Amino acid sequence: MISLTPRDTLPEDGTHGTLVGRVWLPQAGGPAVVAVRGDGVFDVTARFPTVSALCEETDPASALHATRGERIGDLEAILANTPPDGRDKTRPHLLAPVDLQVLKAAGVTFAISMLERVIEERARGNPSSAEAIRKEVVRLVGDDLSKLKPGSEQAMRLKQVLIDQNAWSQYLEVGIGPDAEVFTKAPTLSSVGTGMDAGLHPKSTWNNPEPEVVLVVSGAGRIVGAALGNDVNLRDFEGRSALLLSKAKDNNASCAIGPLLRLFDRTFSLDDVRKMDVGLTVKGADGFVLEGHSSISKISRDPTDLVAQTIGSVHQYPDGFALFLGTMFAPVKDRDAKGEGFTHKRDDIVTIAAPQLGKLVNRMRSSDECEPWSFGLSALMKNLAQRKVL
Repeated sequence: MISLTPRDTLPEDGTHGTLVGRVWLPQAGGPAVVAVRGDGVFDVTARFPTVSALCEETDPASALHATRGERIGDLEAILANTPPDGRDKTRPHLLAPVDLQVLKAAGVTFAISMLERVIEERARGNPSSAEAIRKEVVRLVGDDLSKLKPGSEQAMRLKQVLIDQNAWSQYLEVGIGPDAEVFTKAPTLSSVGTGMDAGLHPKSTWNNPEPEVVLVVSGAGRIVGAALGNDVNLRDFEGRSALLLSKAKDNNASCAIGPLLRLFDRTFSLDDVRKMDVGLTVKGADGFVLEGHSSISKISRDPTDLVAQTIGSVHQYPDGFALFLGTMFAPVKDRDAKGEGFTHKRDDIVTIAAPQLGKLVNRMRSSDECEPWSFGLSALMKNLAQRKVL
């Protein structure tokens, strides 16, 4: 079971930054936008009906600080009631900290993740083939492409060499070519928050967590803050065919974001994101422990470039979007049979952490075992209208 406390959830500087969340209010039958402060959790929905609306402010952090709101309780009590096991449905619990934003993700943004996608492709989703292919791919491409600028002349020369050796791949194209891979991770409002079960397709036998930073971007394309995310990935599905990306990525509860959204202010900026190390720990009921990390400083495309390739004259997001930046983490540690690497088991506890963003904790279950997603856009609009906050 998951046990959540403020100490294990908040950033290292506690509530010193500008922290935004969403809380389910049973008495209102819907979600509240909340400010998480040192003296409690405050409902600011009357001023900002959605997190998206807050993010459209000229200065979201200042706007939130200027709004006191109504205190709904202590963070400790809300966190304790958030995990699904034993939850009291008459009391508030925490949700993912985004709402109307479109859930987008950038893929193959780190050299090592690019190589692992090439390996998946060549293994055709079979983990037992991956180890031998990994050695061959590294021999041809190398394992340190962190200084190679995507789309540069040097990158295009490498592309031609690999084509000549019949070693080119669609993943290398988006990894070192001019165009980033940006896809829709999941439907708006479908993400789960910290403490909740995260979902894996029941037919998947080779999968892994993806610890990432998630940027929150306004409808004008302005990056306003960040959270942590788990871009749950099915290596077997995508390895069989890139056309199965949607099935590999978009399943019930397969998009986790949290624990809170930290808005940019004098304590936290995009430069802090650029230097951020994201840690990962997986603990299984079988005693297995996997640890890893992802360093944003080693990303091949700057976050501003990824945002610019997502929004602009060719695509607009009036309510903003949340963008997973990708990960350099690719688990190869054997869990069961030698050479078959890592895959999840039921009840794995996944913790994704960064000093300035706190900890996102989820328990892994089959998607059909996770709580069904039933509160969509129409339900949200109806609820907010009934509460007279629109």
